[in-house]
Amino acid sequence: MATRYLLLWLEAPLQSWGHDSKFGRRDTLNFPTKSGVMGLVCSALGAKGEQRELLAEFTQLKQTVLSFARKNYKGEKTDRLPLLRDFHMVGSGYDDKDPWTMLLIPKTAEGKKAVGGGAKMTYRYYLQDAYFAVVLEVPNERADLITEKLQQPVWDLFLGRKSCVPTDFIYRDSFEIQDDAVAKAEKIATEKSLLLDFKVLDGEHEGEVLTLNDVPICFGERKLYRDRRVTVI
Repeated sequence: MATRYLLLWLEAPLQSWGHDSKFGRRDTLNFPTKSGVMGLVCSALGAKGEQRELLAEFTQLKQTVLSFARKNYKGEKTDRLPLLRDFHMVGSGYDDKDPWTMLLIPKTAEGKKAVGGGAKMTYRYYLQDAYFAVVLEVPNERADLITEKLQQPVWDLFLGRKSCVPTDFIYRDSFEIQDDAVAKAEKIATEKSLLLDFKVLDGEHEGEVLTLNDVPICFGERKLYRDRRVTVI
């Protein structure tokens, strides 16, 4: 399959890239997941539902992430800010006798009213003041459309969650060679006075090797994912 490489710049006060958290505690990785980036692409395309065929085309394609950090007054890399923990009450404050607001209160698996009320406490974690360049390998026949929609998206684009609004342009360019995309990312970082913090490469290399369950097979109501090996350098 002929492919191209799209350079995406992900910058925002808050970002959140969950890969295995459910229910009350929603963690974040310290870099964008493949499922999160593909969700962003699907949002740009206006591609709703399962999208099995589209996602299957990306299963074996690469995603490279470069994380950048600010410089301090000495020109050295600063430490990343700690994770922000946001406390939520889901379903709290609604009138359970009103048929419309009742729809917003969590229920049992059978759809019945929960014993003691349906309000749930959740804790959600966010990266603060993070900067990422993502080099996404895409099929040639889809590259032009994805390029267009990343600049004129069908639906709004967020960096993990709807509270994570990007503060700079996401799409930066398209390349035939991955190294050219990486070089452009490093140029953008230099213009912003940022230093490289770490890289995340597909596969096993010299560095910290992780197994992530973040390759989307199916979106929609019942999401499915498969594992991939990545190396943090």
